[in-house]
Amino acid sequence: MDQLAQARIKGVQSEFVDALGKLRITDPVALKSILDALPEKRVYRFVSGPVVVRALANARTELAATGVPPLRWAVGGHAKIIAQGETREPVIAWPAGLPLGYHRLTLTDAEGATEEVPMIVAPERAFGGDFGRGWLLAVQLYSVRSERNWGIGDFTDLAGLVRLARQIGADGVGLNPLHVLFDDRPTDCSPYSPNSRLFLNPLYIDVEAIPEFSAALLPDAAAVAARLREGDRVPYADVAALKWRGLRAVFDSFVTKASDARRKEFDAFRAERAPLLSRFACFEALRHRFAGPWWEWPPEWRQPDEAKCAELRNGPDKREVEFVEFVQWIADAQLRAAKALAGELGMRVGLYLDVAVGVQSNGFDAWNEQVAISRHLAVGAPPDVLNTVGQDWGLAGFNAGGLEAKSFVPFADMLAASMRHAGAIRLDHVLGLKRLYLVPRGFRPDNGAYVQMPFEALLAAVARESAAHKCIVIGEDLGTVPEGFRETMQDFGIWSYLVMMFERDDAGHFRNVDFYRPNALVTLNTHDLSTYAGWRSFSDLKVKLSLGLDPGENEEARWHALGMLDEILRQNDIDANDLYSVLAFLSRTPSRLLAVSLEDLLGVIDQPNIPGTIDEHPNWRQRLPVALDKIVSKIDLAALKAATRERSLIGGS
Repeated sequence: MDQLAQARIKGVQSEFVDALGKLRITDPVALKSILDALPEKRVYRFVSGPVVVRALANARTELAATGVPPLRWAVGGHAKIIAQGETREPVIAWPAGLPLGYHRLTLTDAEGATEEVPMIVAPERAFGGDFGRGWLLAVQLYSVRSERNWGIGDFTDLAGLVRLARQIGADGVGLNPLHVLFDDRPTDCSPYSPNSRLFLNPLYIDVEAIPEFSAALLPDAAAVAARLREGDRVPYADVAALKWRGLRAVFDSFVTKASDARRKEFDAFRAERAPLLSRFACFEALRHRFAGPWWEWPPEWRQPDEAKCAELRNGPDKREVEFVEFVQWIADAQLRAAKALAGELGMRVGLYLDVAVGVQSNGFDAWNEQVAISRHLAVGAPPDVLNTVGQDWGLAGFNAGGLEAKSFVPFADMLAASMRHAGAIRLDHVLGLKRLYLVPRGFRPDNGAYVQMPFEALLAAVARESAAHKCIVIGEDLGTVPEGFRETMQDFGIWSYLVMMFERDDAGHFRNVDFYRPNALVTLNTHDLSTYAGWRSFSDLKVKLSLGLDPGENEEARWHALGMLDEILRQNDIDANDLYSVLAFLSRTPSRLLAVSLEDLLGVIDQPNIPGTIDEHPNWRQRLPVALDKIVSKIDLAALKAATRERSLIGGS
């Protein structure tokens, strides 16, 4: 089979027009690398692709005119037949009451030709929340200062943030991704480059809040922690050293002194998260034993194997495996407590968590799902105005063929883990549900290609998990959006993500309030953009120029933008142009959620992250300027409450 035929089957678009209007043709060598890295993709005979059945009256699936009628069908799940029937028409009319979830559909025609197809039965729409309009306080958790933490914001600080948010009228707290990173590389701290999206970052654990902790276990902890709290940046290496010492000391105490009730809770958690937790713990133990990435490990460990993992759990590494599981149990319990607190306080969203677009290729998810995740391909973006050579984000993502072979369960597991303690999540780069721009390892970003994804099936999985967890899903749909994408996304109940700084027409005019759609989260900026204080002071332009980066606009364009902001505010009878004036404007939009960054409320100038930099800028390291218990005194509370009155928990909708 030639390359173009393979590309068609695997959904690889080797020619496309980029945002600059230039026709891009993927280099044949790069194209071969992409095709080789993708697993085989089934070509179905009786249907066009994975079957999606939404919980609608008279749900139907059209059939291809290739089978000899009658066509028998059977829906299977958990080794049993859930439903079956027969049709003589080129359509299956589904019976009511099919159980929601992930199934396999077997189709057999009159001549005995048969095929098995992945099938998802999903609710009509994702969970949409049970409130009118509200707002969220957006925070980078690591950046939080307090008088008691160990040099990094933690889950006890998160509880404090929840109380703060409720006090100022917010419906929840939005956070950076909490995914687990690599414990032996603490300075690789980007929350968007995870080891796994299935588990939590232990650095956010409050060690002193663990029941088995006592000061005697770590006599120097208080003094070391006090030193770690100093300065404007999180000293990740030193924080990690103290945290891991503390966690190991607490685990040793748990092993020898824990009550029967605590042991039962631990065992219940291990059973609930099996088999993924057990595999993750084995992977971490192996990663610490062997040097190099998992594909260079001894052959018997290069793929997950339940029998081998059982040997590991019952051998000399038993204690190490249990330690990893223990740490995840503690993290999960502390995050769950923050969620419960938000519920007790009557917050209608609670925790709004961010989900990264992919994972590190040498991490657990890529090892555990070697069919569904393509480690040789990096998710990125084609050339555009700001990045003329394209982008390579260095992250491995899911692929269509592998997900179909696994009935979309790996994707569902990732969603479920993210929604576990969230009232809302944001899917980073949600455009990847329809197509991913993939760059083969060793090639420049402009030598990638778009690869089609099973869009409807992935949306159905999102809707199913959202409804099951009662979790709102917001899709980060910024950038060049394919025609009809947002409409389809909204039809499945997934909200849009609207950033005011991007919502301008070709002349630079800011869109008015009636432009913003209701089922959306609206925000002034993002962690990758300038803060409001930085934007007004031109600080972001100066910093990027000093780093040799193109800031995307000059000072003249910024003055024009400031004038356009004043114009839209005046059109809405808002005379000032301070932060609270902008928030008053955004509060009037129909969008059901508004996110307000704590950095903006505190007048912080530097943004959390500057894309295109690694060590040139202190990305993901900067602390807030004041401690948690002093934040209220640094905010103009009256102005904030007036600005958000229409959507506030304090006398709002």
